[in-house]
Amino acid sequence: MDFASAGLLDGLEGEERAARLELLGRLSADGVGIDELQAAVAEDRLALLPLDRVLGARYSAAEIERNEGIPVELLIRFRRLLGLPTPRPDDKVFSHEDIEAARSTQMFIDSGLKMEAIVEITRVLGEGMARLAATTTAAFVEAFLQPGDSEQEVAVRFSLLAEQLTPAVGPVLIAAYGAHLRESVGRGMIGRDELATGRLPGSQDVAVCFADLVGFTRLGGEVEVQELGSVAGSLARLAAELAQPPVRLVKTIGDAAMFVSSDTGPLVEVALALVEAAEVAELPSLRAGVASGPALLRSGDYYGHSVNLASRVTGIARPGSVLCTQEVHDAAPEAFDWSFAGRHRLKGVSEPAPLHRARPRRSREEPPDDGATKPRSGRRRRRESS
Repeated sequence: MDFASAGLLDGLEGEERAARLELLGRLSADGVGIDELQAAVAEDRLALLPLDRVLGARYSAAEIERNEGIPVELLIRFRRLLGLPTPRPDDKVFSHEDIEAARSTQMFIDSGLKMEAIVEITRVLGEGMARLAATTTAAFVEAFLQPGDSEQEVAVRFSLLAEQLTPAVGPVLIAAYGAHLRESVGRGMIGRDELATGRLPGSQDVAVCFADLVGFTRLGGEVEVQELGSVAGSLARLAAELAQPPVRLVKTIGDAAMFVSSDTGPLVEVALALVEAAEVAELPSLRAGVASGPALLRSGDYYGHSVNLASRVTGIARPGSVLCTQEVHDAAPEAFDWSFAGRHRLKGVSEPAPLHRARPRRSREEPPDDGATKPRSGRRRRRESS
C-alpha cells in the first residue's frame, strides 16, 4: 500500500514520519483498509485504531445474522437504543460481547419480558454506559499519555494496557450492578394491593431535594474547561459521600445534584451538610430546595409535582441556604432551626407558597436571613403576618 500517495504522510518528517509509517504498516497488515486509515488520519485518531481492534469491533450485523441467526434489525435497533450511531448492515462495529448481549436480549424476550421494558432498560443502560465510558477514557488518557509520545508509542501502549485491563472491568460492572439491584430490591415492597393488581404503585410519597452551584454558568466563561470540570466533579463526589440511607442520590448534572428520601428530616440534614461541605471545599456557593409529595419512579429517575416544586424552590433560594416548603417544615418542626422566608409565587402553584429556611440546631446568635432571593417587586411576595 502506497501510504504517501494516499496522503497519509503529508506534513510529516523525520521520526514523526517514521513512527506514522510503522503504525500504518501494522494496521494495514491487520486488515485495516485505506478508507478507514484516511478517515482516522483526518480525525486525528490513527493512534487509537489498534485500541479499536483490541476492543473487538470485528463483525457486521449481516455476518452475525448469517452465522448466528440473530436478525440484523434487532442488532441495529438495540445499538441505536444504547445511544450509539446507527451502522449499515455491513459495517464491522459489533464484538463477540455484542453477539452474547443479543442472545441474552432474545432470551429476555422469550421469557415474557415485554418489549417496552427491554427498550427502556436498554436506553437507561446506554445513558449510564456512555457516561462511564467517557469518564474511563478520560482517566485512562490522563494516566498513560506521556509528553512527546509518537502515534506509534501511544498505539502500542494503549492497546497493550487495554488487553490487560479490559477483562478486569467486567467483574467491577457486574458487582456494581448486583449491589444496586440488591439495594433496589431492599427498598421495594409487594403487599396485598400489589398482589391483587399485579402492578407496583404508580407513585410514592417522597421528599425531593435539588442543590446547585450558584453562578456556575457564568463561571464557565471565566475559567478553563478543565477547572470547570473539576468543580462539577467535586460536587458529584461530595453528593455521593453525604447521601446515606434513607437518602439516595438520584443523579448529578454538571452543577446540580438531586436527592430523594422516604424520610424528610434526613434529607434536609444532607442538604445542610452539602452546603457546608461545598463551602469547606471552596466551591462556588451552593443552594438547595426541598419539597415533598407524590413522585413517579421511572427509569431510575423521579417525576411529578414534588420534583418540579423542589427545583423551583431551589431557583429562588439564596446562596448558602436550604429552602423548604411548608410540608417539609411541618414534617420536622423540631429537628432544625427554622426561619420563615415569606410567601413566593412558584410556577405551577396557584397560590403563593410559604417557604422556610432550615439551619442546623445551633446557637441562635447569627442574624436572621430568610434564605430566599429578594423579589423584583413587592407584588411578587407577601410576608406572612405573625
